[in-house]
Amino acid sequence: MDKIKTIIDKEWAEVFKNRLVLFSVAFLPIILTALPLITIYSMRGLGAQEMGMNTSSAPDEFFGDLCVGLNEMDCTMVYMLNIFTLMFMILPVMIPVTIAAYSIVGEKTTRSLEPLLATPITTTELLLGKGIAAVLPAVVVTWISFGIYIIAVRLMTNATVFSQIIAPMWLLAVFVMGPLLAILAVCAAMMISSRVTDPRTAEQLAGAVMLPIILLIMGQSFGLFLLSSELVLVAAVVMLILDAVLVYLTVKMFARETILTRWK
Repeated sequence: MDKIKTIIDKEWAEVFKNRLVLFSVAFLPIILTALPLITIYSMRGLGAQEMGMNTSSAPDEFFGDLCVGLNEMDCTMVYMLNIFTLMFMILPVMIPVTIAAYSIVGEKTTRSLEPLLATPITTTELLLGKGIAAVLPAVVVTWISFGIYIIAVRLMTNATVFSQIIAPMWLLAVFVMGPLLAILAVCAAMMISSRVTDPRTAEQLAGAVMLPIILLIMGQSFGLFLLSSELVLVAAVVMLILDAVLVYLTVKMFARETILTRWK
């Protein structure tokens, strides 16, 4: 456990010197939190038709069960807030991807990885320390940002709208799916980072993990489907199994001897 803690401390001391990592951890959460709040504030004096939401023709076809018991304006507000809330799924993916992608190939380029691999630390301890160092900041920052977001939403909307934002579906998505997505992103990033020789290449390839989240946001935005508690719960179970498999593969695919002897 002491070795893992040492790796975590070392990782944080090293990676946070990188400007891209600092941007991801510090400024990205600020942007993703401020953008919806600014939008919500500007929406308060508008009606649904003014915001371009054609709810009068066939609202049930577009919103489904989302608008049951809500007036037109509250329905539109809830729909927009759902999209903004879904954006918080980007944070637990993008932040750890940036950290984990840099943690291996970045150390290789700075010649600090070889001495670390030559120590008695096991591969599991090494990758576990690096993984925790990447996941923990992402999860904490996501939860803090989401907390600020829901407090601001409560102050700017009525109780009916706010109750939809703190529904079990979204709490499950942020507090359960968020960490699971972070673990998935870290495993993918470390596998890629251990195989490539350039930090930027590692970040770009690992960034492909965000594509499903982006597609999910687009699908929700265009009304192709609406998330439900059941769907999020099933996705969480699938993600848990996938994470377990990826953690195992990440340790198995980490070619320690190759990195020490032949990786240029």
